[in-house]
Amino acid sequence: MSLINDDMQQLLLNYCEPENTLLQKIDRETHLKVLMPRMLSGHYQGRVLSLLSKMISPSRILEIGTFTGYATLCLAEGLGADGLIYTLDINEELEERVRGYFAESQDEEKIRYIIGDATQTVNTLNEIFDLVFIDADKKNNGTYYDLIFDRVRPGGLIVVDNVLWSGKVLHANPDKDTKNITNFNDKIAADNRVEKLILPVRDGLFIIRKK
Repeated sequence: MSLINDDMQQLLLNYCEPENTLLQKIDRETHLKVLMPRMLSGHYQGRVLSLLSKMISPSRILEIGTFTGYATLCLAEGLGADGLIYTLDINEELEERVRGYFAESQDEEKIRYIIGDATQTVNTLNEIFDLVFIDADKKNNGTYYDLIFDRVRPGGLIVVDNVLWSGKVLHANPDKDTKNITNFNDKIAADNRVEKLILPVRDGLFIIRKK
């Protein structure tokens, strides 16, 4: 899913912060034991998310799409002592594994892991968020964006993953999934309430700042 070659990817890894032991474990076990391990954010993207979080020192983070919790823990690194991250996922089969990983983290008390349909569970949260990371079912990117927009403070960040879709967004005759991605990207490009850019990190990260 990376848009750059393996040699350049390794060079980037050489010049970024290392993974801690728990993140290494999650990466390894996800690839060995979980279906579709490519959904994992991984080392380099994880460091990008961690640094973005640390730069804005969020009090409240929302993540839509937990998978095995790798990105959750990276985002949590920027939280202060009283900070919280809410992470929403629909996959009950991974719940026990993910809760086990969170229990090993020094940030366990800051994590609120909620299983269910995110289009419903997000409405149960009475919070204003400083940072939102959307990395769930891509056809609902626009739905999630609309649901959370008024819950993001001015100056807050919304980060959306997989917006370059392995380069398929360049195809002249895109399939349905690719059209969904492009439609979302066009929606953000036309939204004058935000500043935005796409970083070609892994499969594309849309960085969106609410004005």
